[in-house]
Amino acid sequence: MAPELIALATAFAIVFLAELPDKTMVATLVLTTRYRAWPVFAGVTAAFAIQCVVAATFGGVLTLLPDRVVAAVVAVLFGVGAFLLLKEGFSKDGDDVDAAADGPDRVTFLRAALTSFGVLFAAEWGDASQLATAALSARYESPVFVGLGAFLALATVAAIAVLVGRRIAARIPTHLIQRVSGFIFAVFALFALWQAVTG
Repeated sequence: MAPELIALATAFAIVFLAELPDKTMVATLVLTTRYRAWPVFAGVTAAFAIQCVVAATFGGVLTLLPDRVVAAVVAVLFGVGAFLLLKEGFSKDGDDVDAAADGPDRVTFLRAALTSFGVLFAAEWGDASQLATAALSARYESPVFVGLGAFLALATVAAIAVLVGRRIAARIPTHLIQRVSGFIFAVFALFALWQAVTG
């Protein structure tokens, strides 16, 4: 097998396995319960594309960022996300009738895509998959194929989350999804804060 294909396959396998149970999938799943599937997928894959280009281009440079700073920023981002989700999930106006009135079909494609882009673009900085992409790019000296492999893995995880998210949204009340998602985001925020303090 050609070295470029080995680099691509290795990047795909490592990033896919790292992201399948990670916050990336959870965040995409949550976004899909709030917006239509296509704009969410478009937004998150655009964010992944930029993140992969940055990681593959700069190779090991991203690993020089202080771990505590990265963890603190991630903690703040997930903390804000948890607050917003829990606020909506526990609001008196958060019943399913009101949620349906302001549901996915009422939000424009561009707004949903930009929101999805922003959430995943911010959340992925310093993530294990980005650091792995940078490290593999430096190791294989093949940034294009490593970046492509990482992007394909992230897009695959996003596609799985989008499909699962739409099915969940169709069967479970919106306010319950928001509450559970808010608590999950809060756990991610606390974990990142713990890493920032102890790391």
